[in-house]
Amino acid sequence: MPSRFWSKKIADHSLAGVHLFFPDPWQKRRHHKRRIVRPSFVDLLNKKLLAGGYFHAATDWEHYAKDMLGILSAGTGLKNSSPSNDFCERPIYRPLTKFENRGLGLGHGVWDLIFRKI
Repeated sequence: MPSRFWSKKIADHSLAGVHLFFPDPWQKRRHHKRRIVRPSFVDLLNKKLLAGGYFHAATDWEHYAKDMLGILSAGTGLKNSSPSNDFCERPIYRPLTKFENRGLGLGHGVWDLIFRKI
């Protein structure tokens, strides 16, 4: 969903949570500008989330997971919910898709990030 939609149509401090499951990782360096999780997106999350609200992202691309972790950790106003300040276990509420289950069976990893607005 484009940022311009969020900034105009969703009231500030109105969202209890935002989920982003398995977004396109845009693997090529020149396409990284198309990734959803960028510093401007973190600023928008801070503006739209309620105090205590959360952002949950999951990806099966390790490089994108590490990139998102760095961007979310660098942003102010969000705190990592992981006790080790990196990735979280898959919460029960996040559905396990057929595609993800097959990947896990093949030994592929999945990384969940959960950050709360402070």
